[in-house]
Amino acid sequence: MRIGLLTGGGDCPGLNAVIRAVVRRGLQGENTFVGFRHGWSGVLADDAIELTLASTAGILPRGGTILGTSRTNPFADGQDGTTSIRRTLQARGVDALVPIGGEDTLGVALRLHREGIPIVGVPKTIDNDLGGTDVTFGFHTAVQIVTDAIDRLHTTAESHNRVMVVEVMGRHTGWIATYAGLAGGADAILVPERPFDIDQVAAHLRRRHERGRSFSIVVVAEGATPREGSLQVRHGSATDAFGHVRLGGIGVTLEEELEARTGYESRVTILGHVQRGGTPVAFDRVLATRFGVAAMDAATSERFGTMVGLRGTAIVEVALEQALAESKLLDPKLYETAELFFG
Repeated sequence: MRIGLLTGGGDCPGLNAVIRAVVRRGLQGENTFVGFRHGWSGVLADDAIELTLASTAGILPRGGTILGTSRTNPFADGQDGTTSIRRTLQARGVDALVPIGGEDTLGVALRLHREGIPIVGVPKTIDNDLGGTDVTFGFHTAVQIVTDAIDRLHTTAESHNRVMVVEVMGRHTGWIATYAGLAGGADAILVPERPFDIDQVAAHLRRRHERGRSFSIVVVAEGATPREGSLQVRHGSATDAFGHVRLGGIGVTLEEELEARTGYESRVTILGHVQRGGTPVAFDRVLATRFGVAAMDAATSERFGTMVGLRGTAIVEVALEQALAESKLLDPKLYETAELFFG
């Protein structure tokens, strides 16, 4: 078979490990590989490179993606890129396509599958919010990066008697915020699944200070929202090709409002894209490798319209429709465990 690969959406540690694993597994048979550059953009424009044993050697520990990525949507603004994509795949002799991405990239893949294009998806989202898999690669690397940052902020917060607000990724879910907040000993964690009351947060910090704790760490997911009417958050107005508003601003708002309500000096640290960068941790390298091998096996067996995923300790295949049916929200019990240590 001739297999096409692409990486779409935001980059994250572990993408190169998937590419390497698909190629390495496929080279055990009579298979060849083509990598489309910059996500769906490369398929639309027929911009691709050959993937071989030599070109994928040494990429396991590298962050980012050797193929490049983008948030290109072949169906944006009412367009239908199916014909262009089909033409490119036929010209390149591609028998099956393996897109590696999150709900947007795999949403496009599902639509193409329904048009008869052979697809096997690999889940990728730093937010860990994709259904059909217990964990996505890149998530644990992001959690480690945030935890390291919280550890460092503890010392400066204590030295200056400050409230430190740490804004992390998490558009719809608070997995990173909760995992890293729990691991880093945060004093409050604000997540999209639980709209917060700014006055309650301020009261909680005042109680800490009254008990002799002179500093606090507040971790907030970028998509966290205040209860209706309690606070106005300033987000940008720009949207991407999939209609997502560019988030950012909740951390700055909290810094200002908490200082105004408590009188405690406050500072915000927005970790942003540093969470996506650098080398993947061991867990993500192994998971991404297992995903790549499983995706290649599914493709050669012509089990199309599926996505590989992790259930418990086993790699499974799930229908793309099932995987994309709904976002995987934060486990309430995990958040309740984290709440035990607030303050």
